[in-house]
Amino acid sequence: MSYLKNTPDENGFFGEYGGAMLPPPLEPHFKEIREAYQRISKSADFISELRHIRKHFQGRPTPVSYLKNLSERCGGAQIYAKREDLNHTGAHKLNHCMGEGLLAKFMGKTKLMAETGAGQHGVALATAAAYFGLECEIHMGEIDIAKEAPNVTRMKLLGADVVPVGFGGRSLKEAVDSCFGSYMEQADTALFAIGSVVGPHPFPMMVRDFQHVIGVEAREQFLELTGDLPDMVAACVGGGSNAMGLFSGFIDDEDVTLYGVEPMGTSSKLGEHAATITFGEDGDIHGFRTMVLKDEQGEPAPVHTVASGLDYPGVGPEHAHLYRSGKAQYSAANDKEALEAFYALSRHEGIIPALESAHAVAFAMREAPKNPGKSILINLSGRGDKDIDYVTETFGFGENL
Repeated sequence: MSYLKNTPDENGFFGEYGGAMLPPPLEPHFKEIREAYQRISKSADFISELRHIRKHFQGRPTPVSYLKNLSERCGGAQIYAKREDLNHTGAHKLNHCMGEGLLAKFMGKTKLMAETGAGQHGVALATAAAYFGLECEIHMGEIDIAKEAPNVTRMKLLGADVVPVGFGGRSLKEAVDSCFGSYMEQADTALFAIGSVVGPHPFPMMVRDFQHVIGVEAREQFLELTGDLPDMVAACVGGGSNAMGLFSGFIDDEDVTLYGVEPMGTSSKLGEHAATITFGEDGDIHGFRTMVLKDEQGEPAPVHTVASGLDYPGVGPEHAHLYRSGKAQYSAANDKEALEAFYALSRHEGIIPALESAHAVAFAMREAPKNPGKSILINLSGRGDKDIDYVTETFGFGENL
């Protein structure tokens, strides 16, 4: 049986990781979500409507592009990119948000709510809410609100209520905490549309399933372009939804090596990076078992990365499982490398990437010279419109690179 058919198990565990550790008031609501998803995920009507949305609203399929100029500059391996930056709203997030919106309608919910870091999930969910005629509530850390002002504006234009989160680190972890608290008060009428392959079961499975379209398309497109499969497949990993989307298309191919690229931030010192698999240990966070960056008290540690969408002290449980089982490898790129990749892709390919995606670009630039004759497929998970003000005001236009 293929990996995807067999994983997770019926309790939502990917090996040792996953599950659903919930406060008693939320248990019936997550049970309702699991049962509803199990019904509609096999429904021809649901699948047909989702395919229609992807084609006629999202603009799928997104292409795979050969990065010829970057490949020539780096030397060695040939670099390709799956262009999720061309998906409607500018990132991969709409793939699962439209699915979650359909699920909410099926369940009779009137509201979508979620956390957001870089704002792409918030924009995508606000888009889905507008499309399906639902209310929308987005929780976002104050630090990320300041860094990602264009996405805050977009969310508000789309009709979302953006809730600033000002406690703790004022970033993604706290946005999740805040949203969970709000959801507990309105779970009867709202769906908490978790924004990555994290959270209690069934969300790691469900979000992966909705993102699987990336891998399905990329596999077919790469074969059409080159006549072969890529040697290496890479994507940035915070929670890890874009990576699981791409990985899922190649996970049963023994000749394809999967690489998750974590944010190393400014150093390997705790609090100055968000490289959970590289430096974390087993633990619990937000209702599931995974690998977690912990402080001296054993609590989720503060994190840092230039990319707001990656600043999470945990990781999707499936990534922890893929790492422990050896089915995927994980490395990291620091802020400097990500910024250099951001400028390089902009200057030499005419593509301005999201800072999150720039971590995968940095990986490809680093690995290409070491792998002549090989091919690398990265997931360009989002475009950098949201980041250009922050990058240019903080770091300039890359004149000194």
